[in-house]
Amino acid sequence: MPRQLTLNLPVRTALGREDFFVSPSNAHALETLSAPTDWPLGKIVLCGETGSGKTHLAHVWAEQTQAQILQACDLEASNIEQLARAPLALEDADQIAQDGERETLLFHLHNLILANGHFLLLTARTAPSRWNIALPDLKSRMEGTAVVQLQAPDDMLLTVVLLKHFNDRQLHVAPEVVDYIIKRIPRSLGFIGELCVALDQTALSEKRAITRPLVAKVLDVLDKNHTTGA
Repeated sequence: MPRQLTLNLPVRTALGREDFFVSPSNAHALETLSAPTDWPLGKIVLCGETGSGKTHLAHVWAEQTQAQILQACDLEASNIEQLARAPLALEDADQIAQDGERETLLFHLHNLILANGHFLLLTARTAPSRWNIALPDLKSRMEGTAVVQLQAPDDMLLTVVLLKHFNDRQLHVAPEVVDYIIKRIPRSLGFIGELCVALDQTALSEKRAITRPLVAKVLDVLDKNHTTGA
């Protein structure tokens, strides 16, 4: 029987510091976010591609600083004053570019939260210079914000996260199958979660172990779904 890989970890949605695995791809960003008193003007933009771990790191920071967390697209005029009363992690800030109402709201929130002496963390896929912001005052403030970059997950991080997902689902997978997966998946932590759900469901429905042929089949289906937008 082939050797199995498992991790002794509980089943839960894991966004805490104890579940944040440090690797060369994220160590600098973690170090920077761990010292907000060093941020120029008390604010910073954490940027990285989809699946790089921005949301998890934002939650780690929020836990450390007792900050609120909000999606930028959920900004409303009624919650600006409340949000400015504590540190804030505003996720996907780049997604409100060209939304006149929310650009104005972010401009006022930015000014108010910093005037109140609180820290502001914004997450985005790219640096503010590429957000295509229409409001000149917001554009200058965002482009004047320091940026820390999350690199694409490296093989070590992908492997650890993959093993954790398998363990959470009590799936036993041979090391050579893990290696096979790592060599064939996108550099995305989010994709790993999607893959493990699909592998678990397929193995259960077909009453099969998770082997290379099963992985190849599931990866092909996921690739077609992503290509067609399904």
